[in-house]
Amino acid sequence: MLKIPYGNTFIDFDEGDANVLRSKIDELKAEGSGLEIVKKAMANPIDSPRLCELAKGKKNCVIIISDHTRPVPSKDILPNMFAELKEGNPDIEITLLVSTGFHRPTTEAELRAKLGDEIYESSKIVVHDCFDPDSNTQIGILPSGAPCVIDKVAVETELLVSEGFIEPHFFAGFSGGRKSVLPGVCDKVTVLGNHCSKFIDSEFARTGVLDGNPLHTDMLAAAKFAKLAYIVNVVIDEDKKTVAAFAGNYVTAHRAGCDFLLSYAKVEPKMADIVITSNGGAPLDQNLYQCVKSMTAAEATCNPGGVIIECSYCADGHGGEGFYRSLKDCESAQAFYDQCMATPQEKTIPDQWESQILARVLIKHTVIIVTRPEIKTMVEDMKMKYAASLEEALEMAHALGKKSLTVIPNGISVIVKK
Repeated sequence: MLKIPYGNTFIDFDEGDANVLRSKIDELKAEGSGLEIVKKAMANPIDSPRLCELAKGKKNCVIIISDHTRPVPSKDILPNMFAELKEGNPDIEITLLVSTGFHRPTTEAELRAKLGDEIYESSKIVVHDCFDPDSNTQIGILPSGAPCVIDKVAVETELLVSEGFIEPHFFAGFSGGRKSVLPGVCDKVTVLGNHCSKFIDSEFARTGVLDGNPLHTDMLAAAKFAKLAYIVNVVIDEDKKTVAAFAGNYVTAHRAGCDFLLSYAKVEPKMADIVITSNGGAPLDQNLYQCVKSMTAAEATCNPGGVIIECSYCADGHGGEGFYRSLKDCESAQAFYDQCMATPQEKTIPDQWESQILARVLIKHTVIIVTRPEIKTMVEDMKMKYAASLEEALEMAHALGKKSLTVIPNGISVIVKK
């Protein structure tokens, strides 16, 4: 019996003779606690001095941390970073800068849940706002031609470092590393320029691909402009527990983590008429916006004209008004995709990238969302179909004449490629 993550629970499914694609990350046997794994990585940084050495002579440090949409185990990472920073300079002033990217601001309750009361109450925390030009400043021009505008808090510090986790990413290749800066703490003008339709349309803007990926190239440049000095990135298992950590240089330490994850997350496609997937449960399935990620995993193993069934709770609904309106208001997915491709880089609209990728999926496949009945109309507005249960969704797919089945229990934990 498969357990498909759904919000804070699971949907049980008897896969029968279906193909099942899953990451092998759970085969890892973690040696020690998450805190111990991170500490060991930080004691042996890749292509970098230790953080305690970098902290010497620095009056202040900014640690870029992830926001509420990422299950980064900050409680494993930050205590180790604090300890080394204080070892290097007991008087160093530390600020946590929340990398919201283009997302909504992280709430106090979400920060407390992520960091724990002790870290939350004892730390200076700034939540990045990409929509406030007064809080951001330009530091360069990216290879794409877009201006590199980032949070002043990141620019004005003497030492900029970041924490994060590495997972497959559906157009940046992998999360983590340079992504803490772009889109993490960039102004909207930079995010929009980097996420333009031409880049999203690139054959290299796919899950698990870094080389040749134009978004990745821009992100590396942004991190260099920002003088990102050091990173601590972890790999987590399906239970969101730390199983590996990589510390040091934002390019090579991140690449080492990506190569490590690829060896566990890569799966061969098993083409089928119906593909069932999920976005990994809460907090990753909190809205439809985030769920496009797992749809692309299903897309990579679904026959043309096939059906993708996405099981996601979507506690926050659509996740972006622009994302919602673009699909709701378009004549068809193809018409919207054509509109995106005719939009120049400097005219990129908010959430266009997410809508463009969803439109790409919808052009080729029927998408059925198994979710809360409260968002049925929202799902249908966005050119998808609603089902109250997985059983109902399968009945709908069978009614379309679809039979063969592949299941990806956690669509964001795998890299589907030959």
